[in-house]
Amino acid sequence: MDALRALPTLPPLDPLEERILAVVGRARQSEKRLSVRDLMAQEQLGAPATIHTRIKSMRSKGWLVLTDTEDSRRKQVDLTPAALAYFDELSGLMLKAAKGGQG
Repeated sequence: MDALRALPTLPPLDPLEERILAVVGRARQSEKRLSVRDLMAQEQLGAPATIHTRIKSMRSKGWLVLTDTEDSRRKQVDLTPAALAYFDELSGLMLKAAKGGQG
C-alpha cells in the first residue's frame, strides 16, 4: 500500500475519461496514431462535443497531450510523460505483487 501511495499523483478521472484513457493507451501500445478527430468519432464514447470537453479536461489534469501532425489542423492525442510514469510504476508494482503471491 505504501508503494501505491508513492505513485506519481495526477488528478482522478471520471468514468468517461477513464474509457478515453484506455482508448489512447491501446492506440499507443499498438503504435497507432490517434487524432482528436479519430477519438471524437468513436461512438461508444458518446457525443463528439462531450469527448472534446473531456479531452480538454484530461489535458488540464495532466493525463493527455496534443501534438502537431503534418496537417496543422489535426492534432495527435498521446499520454503525457507523467501519465506514462504513472503506468510504468503501477505496472512494476503489479508485477512485483504477482511474483510475491506465487511463493
